[in-house]
Amino acid sequence: KMDGVSQPSLYTVKAILILDNDGERLLAKYYDDTYPTLREQKLFEKNVFSKTHKSDSEIALLEGQTVVYKGNVDLFFYVIGSAHENELMLMSVLTCLYDSVNLLLRKNVEKRILLRHIDSVFLIVDEIVDGGVIMQVDGGHVLDQIVMRGEDIPLTEQTITQVLQSAKDQIKWSLLK
Repeated sequence: KMDGVSQPSLYTVKAILILDNDGERLLAKYYDDTYPTLREQKLFEKNVFSKTHKSDSEIALLEGQTVVYKGNVDLFFYVIGSAHENELMLMSVLTCLYDSVNLLLRKNVEKRILLRHIDSVFLIVDEIVDGGVIMQVDGGHVLDQIVMRGEDIPLTEQTITQVLQSAKDQIKWSLLK
């Protein structure tokens, strides 16, 4: 720190959450020890959900954290950074996460289908953020990486490659129109 001004850091993401419409955790990745125990994480998630699930905005300051979020049908996607974090960076991570999941699930972004593909959703999160460092903010590229890694990942269904190829084909067609 210089003169009380926080230096920019590569470690911009503190957590990524996907909660259902009851505020229950479907996916949670914490990248620092702000909430070291499961109990503290669950309390934080409950607080985040109660402050955001009825709100129309996309950003909140909560417990000294910047929270950007997007709700859809029965899912809420959250990216959390420090209070000093650039909201646009966090928003680009959120957009990438949502777009990647949307492509993966063939635009059926809802709890039942997300849970069926939760392994792939964890891979998406790991492709976007690694240890709190933003690695990728392009949804299409994230899916390409997962398809490439897909050969050495034993998935219960082998359809992920088919799903991704079909999603890519749909994108190509929509671009050609």
